[in-house]
Amino acid sequence: MRNHVRDLVLAGVVVLALSSGLGAQNVQQPGAAKAPSTSAPAPVHDLSGVWNMRATPAQRRFLGSTYTQEGPEMTPWAKAKYDAAKPSNGPRSNALKVTDDPVLRTCLPPGTPRIYLQPFPLQLVQTPKEVIILYEYDHTVRHIFVDGRPHPADVTPTYMGHSIGKWDGDTLVVDTAGFNDKTWLDRDGHQHSDQLHVVERFHRVDRDNMQVDITMEDPKALVKPWVTQLNFQLRPEWDIMELACTDNAAFEDFEK
Repeated sequence: MRNHVRDLVLAGVVVLALSSGLGAQNVQQPGAAKAPSTSAPAPVHDLSGVWNMRATPAQRRFLGSTYTQEGPEMTPWAKAKYDAAKPSNGPRSNALKVTDDPVLRTCLPPGTPRIYLQPFPLQLVQTPKEVIILYEYDHTVRHIFVDGRPHPADVTPTYMGHSIGKWDGDTLVVDTAGFNDKTWLDRDGHQHSDQLHVVERFHRVDRDNMQVDITMEDPKALVKPWVTQLNFQLRPEWDIMELACTDNAAFEDFEK
């Protein structure tokens, strides 16, 4: 049975969280030469399983709080919000009693794609109608509809957005829109508007490794798309465990 220090994500103790989860493996950086795979071939159109994100040594310096070493190019509107934010992760870290991070202050859902930065695994489940992502963090469930439907014209704004997907060869392309503006893009305080649009490309490199390329677009917040790449390793011996954000309400005691 793997061990989780569940409260670390709320405390912002990034180094320890990464060493127990994210930092345990190596990851391919965008544009880097790909090492020959020693794993079995990837199943066709099958992403099923429990996956855990992994990071290169370079990514460990920032992946606990954001996606890239250099932040996105922000509009004046977004820059003002970023400067005013008080995150508890990253180089601008604040104590839990000071932070205004909506996840840490009120246990709001992290949003898409920020939830990947919560250092906990996820499980992908596939049906003919949808791909379901079960995030261990706070029992968050995400539905990606693959039955050909479009986004609703009157989509209700939500934290995780409305997701539709289709296969492009061996890659699942997921288009997500319909966000509210109550979440942050990352744990460092980069914020977005309700115009956020996220595209993820899930590609199973081989049986044991999956690459997710993410593009974030928001004309109100980002001057140009913010692009990142995350990598995951299959963990067939793991099961998704229970984690409730509200259980950590008293974690401020650990900062004393």
